[in-house]
Amino acid sequence: MSQKQPTINEVKQQLLAVISLDDPILTNYAADERKGVQRALKQTQQRIQTALDAEKAFQARLRFERRFWSRHEVVAGVDEVGRGPLAGPVITAAVILPHNFDVPLVNDSKQLTEKTREALYPQILAQAEAVSIGVGSSQLIDQINIYEATRVAMKRAVDGLAIQPTQLIVDAMNIPIDIDQTRLIKGDAKSASVSAASIVAKVYRDHLMATYDQIYPGYGFASNAGYGTKTHLLGLANYGVTPIHRKTFEPVKKHLHVGK
Repeated sequence: MSQKQPTINEVKQQLLAVISLDDPILTNYAADERKGVQRALKQTQQRIQTALDAEKAFQARLRFERRFWSRHEVVAGVDEVGRGPLAGPVITAAVILPHNFDVPLVNDSKQLTEKTREALYPQILAQAEAVSIGVGSSQLIDQINIYEATRVAMKRAVDGLAIQPTQLIVDAMNIPIDIDQTRLIKGDAKSASVSAASIVAKVYRDHLMATYDQIYPGYGFASNAGYGTKTHLLGLANYGVTPIHRKTFEPVKKHLHVGK
């Protein structure tokens, strides 16, 4: 008596446990002509290949860290978010990852969805050896310009680390601090440490701007993070400039006379 053929749902359940393209289960069902089985096989192969590609790319983003780790260096990735908005601070983050860090989805925050960033944020905080935030207020930005305020905020982030780094990997900036620095163009996509810093800075700032939205309603800060959207510009026209606006930025300047 021949063995009963598993149902398509049973096959799908078996395939959920498959994590390798050379798993015998894939071979066993390769000759199964049922469309549902073939569709499930294809989806499984795509899932595994996507994971393999993500892991390969993630390992490539650790190449700078590994080079420094091999020299017994303590590496911190540093990145910023919020240089372009009309309101709110520029936020920087410095992150020191452990040598066994393994969260392949950690990538340039701009390449990730909000949902993914929110999911990765606590994982980074839990696994990192040290994390620090640096803030450059709108007042500081108005005093010394956005570029210099970003440099100051980056220094504050590095200074705030509980562990002293010996090497910094920075996204294209020069931090005014006496620590060796590797500056990478689009570093948040080339270094896992900078990627982690970009996610931490982005999520931290988004949460902060959502809080400001409660304090200063009418500008849409929770949804636009202080960027010059239609809602934000309408708020400026109707309610004027708040204490978190960058008064040296256009078009904020022309609304300074508008009273609340």
